[in-house]
Amino acid sequence: MTPGSHDRVMGMPNISPNGSAPRCDHVDSLVPVIPQSPGCRECQARGAGWLRLLVCLTCGWVACSDDSPHHHALAHYEETDHPLAAELAPGPDARWCYVHRRAV
Repeated sequence: MTPGSHDRVMGMPNISPNGSAPRCDHVDSLVPVIPQSPGCRECQARGAGWLRLLVCLTCGWVACSDDSPHHHALAHYEETDHPLAAELAPGPDARWCYVHRRAV
């Protein structure tokens, strides 16, 4: 992660906002969010690391991905039912819908 990347606005739909069929209506309700932190707060509190970071596209919460040891992004979805997350990394947006269990 680059310094200042937590200042990015996330959640704007790409040119093809729904990827492949079946359609994901969660993408249609996206509004821009600002990531709330530069890292996973739960991992930082434990002194743990992560492989990738995801930002919740509903509220901007930043958490470690499912391929990280503690799966805090999944825990955030299970607690809040916020359906979409995107990688918190420079480059093309890769969004994941927890409800449909696929990239959108």
